[in-house]
Amino acid sequence: MTERATRREWIGLAVLALPTILAAMDFSVLFPCLALAEKDLHASSTQLLWIMDVYGFTIAGFLVTMGTLGDRIGRRRLLMIGAAAFGLFSVVAAYSTSADMLIAARALLGIAGATLMPSTLALISGMFRNERQRGTAISVWATCLLVGTVIGPLVGGVLLSVFWWGSVFLMGVPVMALLLVTAPILLPEQRDSTAGRIDLISVFSVARSHPAGHLRP
Repeated sequence: MTERATRREWIGLAVLALPTILAAMDFSVLFPCLALAEKDLHASSTQLLWIMDVYGFTIAGFLVTMGTLGDRIGRRRLLMIGAAAFGLFSVVAAYSTSADMLIAARALLGIAGATLMPSTLALISGMFRNERQRGTAISVWATCLLVGTVIGPLVGGVLLSVFWWGSVFLMGVPVMALLLVTAPILLPEQRDSTAGRIDLISVFSVARSHPAGHLRP
């Protein structure tokens, strides 16, 4: 009989759910804040397009690469590196003083987010050996992605009514700090000795498909 998960694995799932929700929220949390960010940063229409799209663009470009990297160096290790980077670049994005600075911060957030998504899913798959429990855990993970994307504008609007537009990024700091503290305790390290090679060429080939690359400021 397949070993069933213990309380430790379920608590670990809860810990992994938080960065999953947060990474998904960053796709849409800036929607209600865009007008104020445009005014404060004097952003052009092309820069606004990059501000909104570059996060998802870099996640899509680096997702497979980061999954392979996690298989090689350790999924928990990559998760913690990505969490630290996500927290750091969240602060940079929150206090951006120009549109270009915010674009760069959002791009780096996307790269950090690309480490979180495959690492959390791979860790969940390894933590839950029982097939039924694994299916439940993966369903929770997928629900977190959906919920995070849906509630992003709502959360952004609530924060904007109390604070300034950059506050939407600061949510990442306590969540990632919690992950960094609890991950070594609750999450096992996992590697895959059969991991494929890291293909950086495919990452940069995605850039040609982004519409902002064909626009003029």
